Amino acid sequence: MRQLSGLDATFLHMETSTTFGHVSGLAIYERPSPDFDPYAVVFERFHALSGRVEPLHQKLLDVPFGIDHPYWVVDNDFDLKFHVRHLGLAPPGDEQQLADQVARIFGRALDRSRPLWEVYVIEGLADGRWALMTKFHHSAIDGGAGVVLLNMLTDALPDAKPDLTPVSITPEVPPPPAELLQRGVTKLVTNPVRALRLQLRVAQGIVDSLGIAPASQITRQVRRTLRGITRRTDPENPTAEQRVRLPLNPAPPTPWNKTISAHRRFAMRSASLETVRALKTASCGTVNDIVMAVCTGALRTYLLRHNALPSRPLRAMVPVSFRTGAEEVPWTNMVTGIIADLPTDCDDPRERVRRCHDAMESAKRQFELIPADTIAEGAQATSPILATAATRLASRLRWADRANLLPTNVVISNVPGPRTPLWLGGAQMENYIPISIVTDGMGLNITVHSYLDRLAFGLIACRDLVPDLWELLDMHFDELALLCDTYGVPLGK
Repeated sequence: MRQLSGLDATFLHMETSTTFGHVSGLAIYERPSPDFDPYAVVFERFHALSGRVEPLHQKLLDVPFGIDHPYWVVDNDFDLKFHVRHLGLAPPGDEQQLADQVARIFGRALDRSRPLWEVYVIEGLADGRWALMTKFHHSAIDGGAGVVLLNMLTDALPDAKPDLTPVSITPEVPPPPAELLQRGVTKLVTNPVRALRLQLRVAQGIVDSLGIAPASQITRQVRRTLRGITRRTDPENPTAEQRVRLPLNPAPPTPWNKTISAHRRFAMRSASLETVRALKTASCGTVNDIVMAVCTGALRTYLLRHNALPSRPLRAMVPVSFRTGAEEVPWTNMVTGIIADLPTDCDDPRERVRRCHDAMESAKRQFELIPADTIAEGAQATSPILATAATRLASRLRWADRANLLPTNVVISNVPGPRTPLWLGGAQMENYIPISIVTDGMGLNITVHSYLDRLAFGLIACRDLVPDLWELLDMHFDELALLCDTYGVPLGK
């Protein structure tokens, strides 16, 4: 039995009837032979992994009255057939049909009475190809943990012979509710002190970045006093002070920054990674600068066509992993986010690339200002009761339609993937597209993922707020072509 961390539990507390805390990955595979049975191969793999990988056979155990974060416990009635599913597309099995099916699957909550995952083998794609859609709750794994699981699931060679011997799942007797309640009450008593200590640490970093010396001295003194009261050490770790532009005001409104429905749209397409790298070299930037500039130009074009372009730049939340690879338990969340301005107010493509580079450099300094472990500790100190109640109340009142409070407009992730091919039972993976979360007030999420020599764009949005998502996707590739013309780079297919 293992308790969820505060970050893990955050993705449970955020859920409502329209907001879901799961993430997905869509892998497209070739069919190595006419008699290849993808469902049998996938079922055999997960049968072998289910006893080895904790998130596959563990379910939630709630603490009475929700006063503490839940625990992961073994599902003594684990049923693999419930989790590994099989479906087919009607002819012609094109990309848009697959995307529509993915959107429908993604728009359904996971069953919290079972381990929080499902996988779908989807057949009927053109040219005999097939797809594997994984759907895991973010409380169980983050992107880094997802990479670990993907490596365990796939092979490095087409004729690999992995060990598929099943490992039995040892039954577990969870503690009685009274014991869980006692543990939760004990932690609840200590939370006010932990929360105050955390707030002072954050305040110290912010006032230092703004150069407010008197406030810095005051917070240091209060922290020293607090340490004396609690008799706990908290050594100072002085670092060079940097002035950082913090997002202290709300982001400008857009059509997708409203209350979302439970329904989703998904659109996907891939570009040449070599083209993006050539643009990186021509602009003296990075691959991420080009990705951010492509997204910025596409969002600008989309908003102009809808007569909805704000005068101020949009803002993106960019997920950042603080996973080191040395974690004893990989199945937990180690991710935070930085906030970057998107120069949607700029009509010059070269200038957009330059400003995207500057924005990302500034955003990285935010990460240094408030370290990830401080953010993780803040999530740990958060009351589950208050977090859940606040989320549900905000959803019920449709706060995203009443007040523009969020500091960001969109989530943009650029995930570097493997440069060598992956195989599953002899079938080669052709493409991989992660699919992430949309929430009230932020109904659009853009994920970019590299694999081999391709860069895949996956866009997911609230079905009602962005009805023309495929057009927005096309605008990304129009922007890529524009950058190629601007820098004199050949546009690869």
